[in-house]
Amino acid sequence: MHSNRTDAAPADLVLFGDVVTMDEARPRARAVAVRDGRIAAVGERAEVEALIGPATTTVDVGTACVLPGFVEPHGHPLEEAIVLGPAVVDVRPVTMPDADDVVRAVHDAVRTAGSAGAFLNGWDPLLQKGLPEPNRVWLDAVAPEHPLVIMHNSGHVAYFNTAAATAAGVDRDTPDPVGGSYGRDAAGELDGAAYETPAVFAVAGHAMTVGDDFPALVAAECARLNAAGITTIGEMSFDPRMRQTLNAIAATGALTTRLRLYEMSNPERTTDATPGEGDDLVRQVGIKVWSDGSPWVGNVATSFPYLDTAATRALGIACTHGHANYTGEQIHDISAAYFDKGWQIACHAHGDDAITMVLDAWEQMLRENPRDDHRLRLEHVGAMRPDQFRRATDLGVTVSIFVDHLHYWGDVLVDDLFGPEHGSTWAAAGSALAAGQRFSFHNDGPVTPANPLRNIHDAVNRLSPSGRVVGPEERIPVDAALRAQTVNAAWQLQSEDVVGSLFPGAHADLVVLSGNPLEVDPATLADLRVVATVFEGRTVHGRLG
Repeated sequence: MHSNRTDAAPADLVLFGDVVTMDEARPRARAVAVRDGRIAAVGERAEVEALIGPATTTVDVGTACVLPGFVEPHGHPLEEAIVLGPAVVDVRPVTMPDADDVVRAVHDAVRTAGSAGAFLNGWDPLLQKGLPEPNRVWLDAVAPEHPLVIMHNSGHVAYFNTAAATAAGVDRDTPDPVGGSYGRDAAGELDGAAYETPAVFAVAGHAMTVGDDFPALVAAECARLNAAGITTIGEMSFDPRMRQTLNAIAATGALTTRLRLYEMSNPERTTDATPGEGDDLVRQVGIKVWSDGSPWVGNVATSFPYLDTAATRALGIACTHGHANYTGEQIHDISAAYFDKGWQIACHAHGDDAITMVLDAWEQMLRENPRDDHRLRLEHVGAMRPDQFRRATDLGVTVSIFVDHLHYWGDVLVDDLFGPEHGSTWAAAGSALAAGQRFSFHNDGPVTPANPLRNIHDAVNRLSPSGRVVGPEERIPVDAALRAQTVNAAWQLQSEDVVGSLFPGAHADLVVLSGNPLEVDPATLADLRVVATVFEGRTVHGRLG
């Protein structure tokens, strides 16, 4: 149990108003005091007033509500900093919903990029209806001379022309990397698609290089996150080659979002880092592995088939069950190589068959090397079943749910891909809650923009774009959804001792909302505004008072 305050020295900042602490010891308060970037006191107004000195700034937030800064447990902020920068054309559905605009953007990018080649991100035929098939023939016709690479919005496929393949040193004789593959036509020639991280990075990795503008790009990414009320984020595809530059950026004081790094597993199954390396601003806490891919491209391993619809036929996945990228033995061996050295593991797993495979592998790993409080993580878990949530809870495995799928693809899941039985139970937060899961929510940026308030709204209301309620039995209470974006997410990132709830000694990372999520009409949760975001006691977005 946390005490109400640290010592009696005057505070730098005192906020009065409606305070939701997310601390079970004292869930509600009327005032919070900040000193030297930390929470000095939380309590009733009279309790905190004693810390007001001559230099203390006091603010009454009025009808607004103070909460701990939101925690995004699964994003790709360093990648997003680059792909939302000027070198990459943003054609995500949230930016360009119309297929004609996307195609026009591709032609414009090729025309203006010159010999350096064009790179675009966000292709999504399920939402951008009417896109052409992005095969090598079409890509070569658009860009016959210089490289052209288009990333699918999921990040699990890159489409590339012949010039891009040549530049990457990839040809028909290039073997598929472990965990990835290159699409090929009937004659064995490359068809212009690279699937999953090892193959995607081979053809598109050049666009992820860190240049002189990287500090400015990271600052812009922090600003986007702060605008959503986020003060801590999990970086789920950390490339250790970025470490030196990232540390230099952190040393300048430019970071206004805490980073928890999950390094991508590699073929050598090794890392030069040690678990927990870093500090409260930037710390490496885990290793990221993958079991399957994306539901939007057909490579998630499910026990049930895709429907036979116009959408699935166009994608070439009608009546298929998808597939995993690794075998269960490979998942075990990759995970164990890092787990045995003390690492937390986070595994991408969407399909229910992929989830069973990972749980089997991890159950074996835990028998071989038992560890208390390991916090093994399953990521996305779109098709996870109630019995699998219960099994995960029994194993001590925690889940992070991509609930925002419902906001963008809720109708697609039911009508185009999986039907009511399986599509309507996608992102089953209700089943996770019933199973005793300490789950979190995430946006997986840049796939969808970071938006904790809408995630909370999604989980409580489960509305599709057409307004239907997708799986009403999977709706959850507001307080459970709020925990998923605060204290639960901090716990998954092994940081609950410093962020995720408001208690004396925690970092003064706060978000001020236009209303109290626990008291507004649940149908209006997404309409709440981020009035201000405070990081270490400094206002980094909006304004207080």
